Amino acid sequence: MPLIQRQHPYPHWEFQAPGGDDLLRIAPERGGLITGWRCGGDEQLYLDQERFLDPTLSVRGGIPVLFPICGDLPAGSLPLPQHGFARDLPWHLSPLADGCGIALVLEDGDASRRVYPYAFALTLEARLAQAALELTVLVENRSSSPMPFSLGLHPYFQVTGLAGLRLEGLPPRSLDQVTMTEVDSAQQVDLMAEGIDLLSHPSGAVRLVDGPGRRTIELEPSPPLDLVVIWTNPPRPMLCLEPWTAPRGALVSGDRRIDLAPGGQQRLQCRYRVGHT
Repeated sequence: MPLIQRQHPYPHWEFQAPGGDDLLRIAPERGGLITGWRCGGDEQLYLDQERFLDPTLSVRGGIPVLFPICGDLPAGSLPLPQHGFARDLPWHLSPLADGCGIALVLEDGDASRRVYPYAFALTLEARLAQAALELTVLVENRSSSPMPFSLGLHPYFQVTGLAGLRLEGLPPRSLDQVTMTEVDSAQQVDLMAEGIDLLSHPSGAVRLVDGPGRRTIELEPSPPLDLVVIWTNPPRPMLCLEPWTAPRGALVSGDRRIDLAPGGQQRLQCRYRVGHT
């Protein structure tokens, strides 16, 4: 099915799965943002439409792309904004040739080169699968020198409420990104209704269990996109379940930083599955 432009409930493009009810909503001019994902008849993503409609505010919702950094950098280092610039620039949108999803492309330009002196192309492919959303990011270095970067995805999932949520698959210990100290993962999960910002390195999938119907959202990360961030922002009824390649400050610290060779490519993948317990 081709892309269809819609104006309600906000300006966006819509892609519907062939022969099915699942669909994606996309706003390429707002940072290549996937604003909606309907799966199994239900909307999975959270979107603050009031903020979305105000171009002076950062978006709270959808699936922002974090590039070329995740989080922020130490004061006095590179002049990159928090989470980089990809979520603030317009992308190019097109359907995938196989008809199963969409491609979003961002290339370097004057705005990016002012803070990140590299020529690059960033392609996000989003495919609708059976009860799943498959995301692939291709990073291309078009520069004549190695290109350092980190990348993350920042999906906001709507939940029935922050109290009573359960997370499965986290390791015993994680990093509290507010205090930058190691903490007990289970204790932090109990604090989700107060707001948490947790970075972990699980050995496999991480699953969110939500609500009376026990809907589940399962993130299947793949190396090197295999760090997982859990973020809540009460009282918003949402939880971010995010795959990152590296922790905050990686461009300076070198911790898990990817240094892509001139002319090189790096493919990053993850999958989200929807189900019930």
